[in-house]
Order: sequence, then structure tokens, then C-alpha cells
Amino acid sequence: MDLSFLPAVNASLNAIATVLLLVGRRRIRAGDVDGHRRTMITAFGVSAVFLVLYVLHKAAKDFENTTFHAEGLAKGLYLALLASHVVLAMTVPIFAITLITLGLRGRLQQHRRLARIAWPIWIYVSMTGVVIYLLLYPLNPGPV
Repeated sequence: MDLSFLPAVNASLNAIATVLLLVGRRRIRAGDVDGHRRTMITAFGVSAVFLVLYVLHKAAKDFENTTFHAEGLAKGLYLALLASHVVLAMTVPIFAITLITLGLRGRLQQHRRLARIAWPIWIYVSMTGVVIYLLLYPLNPGPV
């Protein structure tokens, strides 16, 4: 089965998650708690679908990596971006599940305190996911 379309789908899901995270933050700052809750749960759902499709694509390719065909500074910057993205991405599911649990249980002080740390990480991971897709697929130079 050809799953070569999944990286573009996953980048789209990351872009959607980014928009939802921005909207969710705007809604809570405007005092719209219900809108914030719905938006952030939707962002979590979109991110969960991304994760399932990402793992499916990786498994279908026997967990083979896609090479970024650049050298020098460009390669170094890409690897630094990728490393920060991967390390921080591992924290997002834990943060998101904890934030949702705290919010739904009405433990708003703890929710707010954790969100100050988790939201910037989640938005960074979502945005850099799109950038990494662009660098690995449409903008990736040919093999050196």
C-alpha cells in the first residue's frame, strides 16, 4: 500500500493543530472557557490523529529515515531543528493529557501553571513539524 501521501497529511494536521492552539489561547484570554475547552480538546484530537498516522507511515517504511540532502551550515541547522523538535515532541502527549485532565477536573490553578510551560512547547512542536516536512519533501535538495 502506497502511503507516500501521509507526510503531507501529517504536515497539514500539524498546521491545523497550530491554528487550533492559537485560537484556544485567544479564547481563554477572552474569557471564553467553553470555547477554549472545545478548541484545545480538538487540538489534542488532531495531534493524536497525527501521531497515529506518523507511526503508521514510519512502520510502513520499516522506520527508515528520510535524508535531508544538504551539507555544511544548512545540514547543521536542520539537525538542530530536528533534534529540538523530536525531544520536545516526546513531552507533548504527557503535557496535553495532564492539561486536559486538570482542566476538566477544575484544577485551574495547576492547569494555568502547567500551560505556561506546555503551550509554548506544543506550539513549537506543531510549527516545526510543518517546517521539517517542507525541508524534507518539497524543499529538499537532491542527493549530494
